[in-house]
Amino acid sequence: MFEWAKKGLVFETARHGVGGWMLNSALTPTPWRIDEDTIRVYAGFRDADGVSRIGYVDVQANDPASIVRVSAEPVLDIGRDGCFDDNGVILGDVVEAPGGLHMFYVGFQCVAKAKFLAFTGLAVSTDGGDHFRRVQETPILGRAPGRSTIGAVHSVIHENGRWRIWYAAGDDWETIGGQPFPRYHIRYVETDDLGVMPRADHVCLLPRGSEYRIGRPRVYRLGGRYVMYFTRGNRGREYFPGVAYSDDGIRWERHDEALGMTLSASGWDSLVICYPALIRQRDKLLMFYNGNDMGLDGFGLAEADCDRFDGDANVHG
Repeated sequence: MFEWAKKGLVFETARHGVGGWMLNSALTPTPWRIDEDTIRVYAGFRDADGVSRIGYVDVQANDPASIVRVSAEPVLDIGRDGCFDDNGVILGDVVEAPGGLHMFYVGFQCVAKAKFLAFTGLAVSTDGGDHFRRVQETPILGRAPGRSTIGAVHSVIHENGRWRIWYAAGDDWETIGGQPFPRYHIRYVETDDLGVMPRADHVCLLPRGSEYRIGRPRVYRLGGRYVMYFTRGNRGREYFPGVAYSDDGIRWERHDEALGMTLSASGWDSLVICYPALIRQRDKLLMFYNGNDMGLDGFGLAEADCDRFDGDANVHG
């Protein structure tokens, strides 16, 4: 169990944003190391219509509350009209692999009889993560039985030539206070070819109790085991992270009590904490996360000591 020390709101979009495409929010902040001195945090930034485009915020690795630069333009814009990602894109994961830096992203599309559809696309950068080009205009993880409305990849590990993929799958809606909210759970699939996604996969975690959604899985290797951070929502409007552990990355046990973080008494993360993503910096683990209104204000930072782990405790995912 980690004890997380909050460092506050690092990137405040209303104050640090660079233009109309970056007016509010910094959704699903996802760190990726550029070099020893710099960590890049990719996120989805919303315009006045609430449409998200992916950009980045570079921070100092040894002082991650200090911003180095902010992307002047999106590294990945919305898709062509009529495509699955024409009404917004948010970050799933970024993975260095043969061919370049692979960005798995979630594309949103508005339709007449559902709140939205959300499926996964792939884009690749060959210039170190400054620009990304779509591999195709259709999802690499799209509709299938059990995921008619949502197939959102949020964690990928590339090892031994295979892609190990954890994603949220949604098929229907929960009505709360007369409003529809998406129902989803966490599944796992693996493949050696991202162009051929197997239909057979595995259920990792299902909602329990009053929960109706559990998603945004972020999977890491810590101390020889797999650790998953996720976000869960219930009918009481709670939206908060949980933690699960696994020996193989497929069969999981939840231990939400091990999160080591609580809501703040006031301020930007006093009502909601969501979408945590980790990166190791020397003897520290850094957590970038969103707060109230799913990241409306921007993203914040928390730190924990990780020197109690041995040499194989590298964080990746």
